[in-house]
Amino acid sequence: MVEMITNINNAVNNVVWGWPALILLTFAGVLMTCLTKFFQLSHIGHWFKMTLGAMFKDKDVVGHTKDRSISQFQSLCTALAATVGTGNIVGVAGAIMVGGPGAVFWMWLIAFFGMMTNFSENVLGIYFRRKNSAGEWSGGAMYYLRDGLGAKKGCKAAGSILAVLFSVFCFLASFGIGNMTQVNSISGNMYSVFGVPAWITGIVVLAAGGLVIVGGLKRIASVTEKIVPFMVVLYIAGTVVIFITNISHAEAVFGAIFRGAFALEAAGGGVVGYGVKLAIEQGMKRGVFSNEAGLGSSVMVHSNSNVSEPVRQGMWGIFEVFADTIIVCTLTAFTVLSSGLIDLETGVAAAEYGGVELTKANIVSTVFSMHFGKAGAAFIAIAIMLFAFSTVLGWSHYGSKACEFLFGEKFTIVYRVIFVGAIYGGAVMGDNLAWDLADTFNGMMMIPNLIGVLALSPLVYKITRNYISRVLHGKNEKPMLSAFSDIQREQERRL
Repeated sequence: MVEMITNINNAVNNVVWGWPALILLTFAGVLMTCLTKFFQLSHIGHWFKMTLGAMFKDKDVVGHTKDRSISQFQSLCTALAATVGTGNIVGVAGAIMVGGPGAVFWMWLIAFFGMMTNFSENVLGIYFRRKNSAGEWSGGAMYYLRDGLGAKKGCKAAGSILAVLFSVFCFLASFGIGNMTQVNSISGNMYSVFGVPAWITGIVVLAAGGLVIVGGLKRIASVTEKIVPFMVVLYIAGTVVIFITNISHAEAVFGAIFRGAFALEAAGGGVVGYGVKLAIEQGMKRGVFSNEAGLGSSVMVHSNSNVSEPVRQGMWGIFEVFADTIIVCTLTAFTVLSSGLIDLETGVAAAEYGGVELTKANIVSTVFSMHFGKAGAAFIAIAIMLFAFSTVLGWSHYGSKACEFLFGEKFTIVYRVIFVGAIYGGAVMGDNLAWDLADTFNGMMMIPNLIGVLALSPLVYKITRNYISRVLHGKNEKPMLSAFSDIQREQERRL
């Protein structure tokens, strides 16, 4: 039975994380980029001003809210908490070692177009969100599938079915990708670096996670707004030191990335055609794993923002992908490729370094040890612990929103308790089929979500055009803020 389930899962996984899905993801990003006239480039100054710039100037962006919503900065931090994780360290190293240095170029490409996919998800999330009985915003792919796609002629049943499927896949994935695999990486690192037994790590992480998660989104957001900036800035600082130290290798590193991307050298020493296939596949797949643009996950927390303008929150989605992949993943890639431990033509790691066999799991730690001594390895272990723990916090909200949509608000507290209990299981369990299944469910979220984004792409275009006309060109037009008249009036009063 287990073998049969494994074979079925592998077959489905090859589809949802294979070429059909990557092509669909790319098409969605290219389409939204073209419809918005390359918004991520043509209005780069504006979205930087309204995101990074606003953090230091606008108290409404960073200030705590009195109602059940969260600030725009908190929504960004909670979304980054779920996306900036082990994929930014282990995933990037793995992409390079399998797909060669050229994988980094394709990671950039999928991120460039993914900015507008994430933008579109957030615009739709804000436009179709509604408040539950507790006064908390509820939004996400399930809502724009049911109320957006479902409102189109002849699509009511399809919209409802896709909304339920998305929620089921999200609910199941939250326990694997968003919980046990992350905690297992924490316990594994704590044991290998500090010798802490898995059961002790499990108890500590369970207690810490329980104190935060059971308190709901407001408590999660208040923690992530402190953890995420700290861990990201600290990790960036470490990689920037290595970047400056190895700046003489920059030309060779970036040359290898562009050569490998277009098969001027074959990854892994194989034939040229197969090399570029691996580079494209690994780069795009790891890019999506890292920033989750197209999966419809982070929109569930962006929808809880206190923002009124859908496009305003969409710009935070652009910044999220930019920070996650263009900044953090690029610095990780340079750290690995400039170390001398990776063949710049093939991506193959040296057999061993200092008696340690190099793998995707330890190569970044090894590089940090080369530059900072034993403290470097400890630093990466702590970074992975913080990255993984914050991912657990972010995904607990995603799963609770999926649970709310499927079973109602009363069941969310039950979900959170079960989710916290699963933390201990993740710390002490070894490899398990459930994790592979969760990876598949994570990818399966993408299919209904992208159907919704593509079907509603004309609406995203209209909302974006409306915002540009009013805010950037000063035209007197009625704002497009919500699909629901009562919420539209409420948000108009806030403008």
